[in-house]
Amino acid sequence: MGLHIGVLALQGDVREHLRALARLDCRASAVKRPAEVAACDGLIIPGGESTAIGKLAERFGLGEAITDLHRRGRPVYGTCAGMILLAREIRDSDQWRLGLLRARVARNAFGRQVDSFEADLPVEGIPGPPVRAVFIRAPYVEQAEEGVDVLATWQDRIVMVRQGTLLASAFHPELTSDDRVHQYFLDLCRAAAERTP
Repeated sequence: MGLHIGVLALQGDVREHLRALARLDCRASAVKRPAEVAACDGLIIPGGESTAIGKLAERFGLGEAITDLHRRGRPVYGTCAGMILLAREIRDSDQWRLGLLRARVARNAFGRQVDSFEADLPVEGIPGPPVRAVFIRAPYVEQAEEGVDVLATWQDRIVMVRQGTLLASAFHPELTSDDRVHQYFLDLCRAAAERTP
């Protein structure tokens, strides 16, 4: 059957991620319930409003399901708001979060919606030309602890990291036609599935 990737469908860029995964011939679906999360080989937490996604995740008991998925060795990728929700610590905020990524994240660190921008980023582990990155009210990693690998920076700020099977980016790869970041995540999922069938 191949890999089945879920996109957490509480709020945010769900359709855009599904379209990117479809271009890679990946079986993907929007997931909203704990049982749906549990059935995935990997999960994407999309960009959007981190407080709204967090409140809904808490209300529907999804935090435990996502944590269990991670505990079973299945990769989880958070983009923008998803990076915030993965973080162990959020600067100046006590909002709900999963706390799986050993890092402190700053919210809206590049300014407001009107300050959105695009940049070409070299990404560790992704060959070829730089990745086109779209930043929209983006966070960044202020502090990464041991075991968190920095994959990309922008103006000396950490904007993409990996911690084992956790992946997080401050930018939105789903908003471009370059699918290499999604392919990188799928490669993580495939390797994890082979290790833990």
